[in-house]
Amino acid sequence: MDPQRITTPISGGVTDPMRTGDGQATPDATLSEIWLTVRKRKAVIFIALALGAVYGYYKGATQPRIYVADGTIEIRSGAANQYRVASANALGGDSSTQMPTEVAILESDTLLFTVAQELDLANNRDFNRIKGNAPFAHQSLDDAIVREHVLGSLRASMSIIPLTKTDIIRISCGSLNPKLSADIVNTVIDAYIHHTYNARFESSQRLSEFLSKQLSGLKQEVETSQQRMLELGRPLGVLGFDANHNQITLNLDDLTKAAASAEIARILAESRYKVLSSATPDSLSSMIDAVPGNAPNGLISLRSQLATAQANYAQSMGYLGPNNPQAKAARAQIDDLQKSVNKEQARLIEQARQEYVAARANEQQTSAALEKEKADAYKLRDDLVEYTLKQRDFEANRTLYEGLLERIRTAGVQAGLESQEIDIIDQAHPPVSPTLESRSSLLTLYTAIGLVFGVIFAFVLESLDTGLRSIAEIEAVTGLASLALIPRDRKSSVDTASLTSLQRSISVLANPKSQFAESFRALRTSLLLSSAGHPPVTILLTSATPSEGKTTISTNLACVLAQRDVRVLLIDADLRRPTVHHRFGLNGRIGLTTVLTGASSVEDAIQHVPEVPNLDILASGPVPPFPTEMLGSPTMNELLEKLKSNYTHIVIDSPPLLSVTDGVVLARESDAVVLIVRHGKSSRHVVRRARDLLLRAGAPLTGIALNAVDLNSPEYYGYYGYSGYSYAGMDTSSWKPKSRKSTEGDRE
Repeated sequence: MDPQRITTPISGGVTDPMRTGDGQATPDATLSEIWLTVRKRKAVIFIALALGAVYGYYKGATQPRIYVADGTIEIRSGAANQYRVASANALGGDSSTQMPTEVAILESDTLLFTVAQELDLANNRDFNRIKGNAPFAHQSLDDAIVREHVLGSLRASMSIIPLTKTDIIRISCGSLNPKLSADIVNTVIDAYIHHTYNARFESSQRLSEFLSKQLSGLKQEVETSQQRMLELGRPLGVLGFDANHNQITLNLDDLTKAAASAEIARILAESRYKVLSSATPDSLSSMIDAVPGNAPNGLISLRSQLATAQANYAQSMGYLGPNNPQAKAARAQIDDLQKSVNKEQARLIEQARQEYVAARANEQQTSAALEKEKADAYKLRDDLVEYTLKQRDFEANRTLYEGLLERIRTAGVQAGLESQEIDIIDQAHPPVSPTLESRSSLLTLYTAIGLVFGVIFAFVLESLDTGLRSIAEIEAVTGLASLALIPRDRKSSVDTASLTSLQRSISVLANPKSQFAESFRALRTSLLLSSAGHPPVTILLTSATPSEGKTTISTNLACVLAQRDVRVLLIDADLRRPTVHHRFGLNGRIGLTTVLTGASSVEDAIQHVPEVPNLDILASGPVPPFPTEMLGSPTMNELLEKLKSNYTHIVIDSPPLLSVTDGVVLARESDAVVLIVRHGKSSRHVVRRARDLLLRAGAPLTGIALNAVDLNSPEYYGYYGYSGYSYAGMDTSSWKPKSRKSTEGDRE
């Protein structure tokens, strides 16, 4: 065998339009694939459909005669809203939650327990659906199990529906007794009205009691805060007190003004005193005139007299001289006037000092009085702040007290008005006839449910089915091309009495124009075109597991290959369970094992088939103790090389790959290896494992052949004449095998 030979497998199947470039199928399921799954699993779907129809008919025939009674009530906001306490759980709240809240109350365990207790439903035979005179033990609602059962049954038999865009609720109940149905509805309505009235009344009473307790303590707080406010206002002289106009404030304003005036007077007196005390005697006269606030009338007069005397003295000095009595008298007058001026100046300075001292003392006294008045004002301000706080506390307590007092009176009025908000529109009356569902509707419903579950179960089975059933699946799992589809061998319409034993064993001989024979011609064509340059000589057929049809395909393929002008040898290499010689009715005592052991020659071991002149058979021979070692021996290789020179094609039937390694050993010495996969039997992981064994052994794996295919299944519609293109009008029984010397081959 040339290891460089390039094999090009030709697929005998169809190309899957959903396959991608890497050989894997896309996960998108098309409508056609879904339809194929439905048709393939139609038995499951029909069974589920039938079960659904039977159950629907049973439900329609055995449905109980239920009497349904209806009653309606209206839930109004009522006139009590204007008296309702804002914090109470009033009905006139959010309209979006009002009706669901009331429905929840109607379905509550408390209300239903009241109804069950009043009507003694635990011991009612009609409510418990006990027919005839069957014994029925007395039950008590005090038992938790009985109570849960009764409330559950009551809730299941009732229907509470609020009518859209209205304040009306419809209450329905169904039971075996029409009067019981009406009694349950009316009792539910009465219990609901009673529960609502009691709940509202008790809520208002609890609110009144709570407010009364709060009012008692609040009244004491109001009195205490009022007393503290009066006690604080009494020392402040507050009696209709106005904090913005009071005597302390007025005194503070006057003292502030007086302190400012005293400070100004002190500054003026101080400046006058400092100016006069710091002046020289010569400049004192002129300064006295310039200092404001002085009264220099006497000093001015003395200065005027002194100036006159000095002028007279100076004049007399010029005429009379210093010793003149007049001059001396003038001089004496000047001295007296100077003394008077000095004395007057000293008096003025002393006067200025005394005025400064007086002004400073006045300023100090005024400031002290102002500070004292400020301290009193600050204390008054703190007292007024505390007084204001006490006054606000009193006002707040009084307002709260008056509000609570008003609400207590409102709650008392509301407690009597809440019961008027529920009106009974329709009382429930015993129904005349039972309410039964249409049998046709039940039949249609359960039939549709059965159909849905059947389809679901069909797809579940399809997803759990690991068997390979289509060319697309096999090619996706193995990555190999499909060589042909071998249909399931069906019994021929030809009279078996006219057939030989070999024709009855080999179907392609019994009916050569059938779909079964046509599939082997497709396999033959794929094998002959599988390698470039020349067709394969040694063809090995193997499978992953037993009972996948290797021997059937080997024998029929050998016969189809022999129909051409070629010599074909079929070797039974299954040395553990040989069956080829049985198919052809030959002797199995000599064969491959006797040739390999040297017990016989290959010419003596090869047997001829008279019905197929171009076909020779090499049976397996006796079963050896070590088949694998015998098939892998050099003698086996030499035998194959010798046979290749005498035969155009050598077909080898081998044991399964996963059971023994004989097939792997023979695959290495073959030109083409065909992996047989039985439709619906071979699983994905088994086929993938067999493929891996062959590839790791370096076998020339040509492709796969899908065996035992049901061509009536929808996915294989159109194969081998099923769609109408067949050998019409031909008598298949007239076919006769060619002679060994025939030179004319079959026309494809």
